[in-house]
Amino acid sequence: MAQVSLRSVCKTYKGDVMAVKDISLSVESREFLVIVGPSGCGKSTLLRMIAGLEEISSGEIWIGNKLVNNLPPKDRDIAMVFQNYALYPHMTVFDNMAFGLKLRGYSPREIESRVRDAAQILGLDPLLQRRPKELSGGERQRVAVGRAIVRRPLVFLFDEPLSNLDAKLRVQMRTEIHKLHLRLQTTMIYVTHDQTEAMTMGDRIMVLNKGEMLQAADPLTVYEHPANRFVASFIGSPPMNFIPGRVQRDDGALFFNEGSFRLRVVDDMAESLRSFVDKPVLLGMRPEDLYDRLFIAEAPQESTVTATVEVVEPMGSEVNLHLRAGQQTLIARVNPQVRPEANQDLDLVFDMGKAHFFDPDTDQAIS
Repeated sequence: MAQVSLRSVCKTYKGDVMAVKDISLSVESREFLVIVGPSGCGKSTLLRMIAGLEEISSGEIWIGNKLVNNLPPKDRDIAMVFQNYALYPHMTVFDNMAFGLKLRGYSPREIESRVRDAAQILGLDPLLQRRPKELSGGERQRVAVGRAIVRRPLVFLFDEPLSNLDAKLRVQMRTEIHKLHLRLQTTMIYVTHDQTEAMTMGDRIMVLNKGEMLQAADPLTVYEHPANRFVASFIGSPPMNFIPGRVQRDDGALFFNEGSFRLRVVDDMAESLRSFVDKPVLLGMRPEDLYDRLFIAEAPQESTVTATVEVVEPMGSEVNLHLRAGQQTLIARVNPQVRPEANQDLDLVFDMGKAHFFDPDTDQAIS
């Protein structure tokens, strides 16, 4: 297996358009890295540069101990799975998976062995003599993955491979790819715009926006300690609530003052907010950290706000409440036992121990 090292990698197009801006990161051997971000953020461009399908403007890419900037894709010992399956329609599943090996001059015996092994891993044994038009979308995607597996490369690259599948198949294939990584123990780099895929599949997540790497860490760290407002808003569904206000001191304690309500800052966070006293800040609260006071024993009054329910969204195992508190529109993800009606008032408890604060001038987290 191989480490992939990106060292100050940049991609500039005509007109000085920076698609990828000075990215440095090491993907460890056997690691599953997920690159996530909105459309146009540069994630597929970065993956294509690793694959050798896109020229690097500056910087270095290393695979193992080999500098690959000027190596063609076929010499990089990588295999890539694309968003579009790119299967040959006139070939059987077996021949589609074997085609790359035939071009590289492998013996028929070795080809047979590798294709059969990959087919067994992916559950394609009964389908080897079918053609792509006889397969479902999920089966075609498994064939595309199998075509990569037979190569036994140092690094697997996935470019949004599940985006053409329906929701149920995406969940199924997500699990299959995760199992595949655990079984093969190969370095994998996976690009997606779906933050759920990123959270559930990756050993580590790299969040990109406008070509810049904003944070790279394990999924829970990115979720619980986002580096800035963009990461906090992009990772998590429903997204984080953001409330503008000011930090104020009252009788030795710090409070967040929105204008129409205020919330006490917990002691653990007070130290990092002392330099923001009487200055504007942005409070971030995850929807699951807002509660109906009826279900919270001994909820402190200093963390409670009266809010009006505007929309109720039953989700089965949970309920999403769209509320208005003061001038703010909020989303709370609550217990399904909470079934308020629209236009009903409820006491909303903010779990201030899980609050996030951001500098409104830089959008960086205040830690």
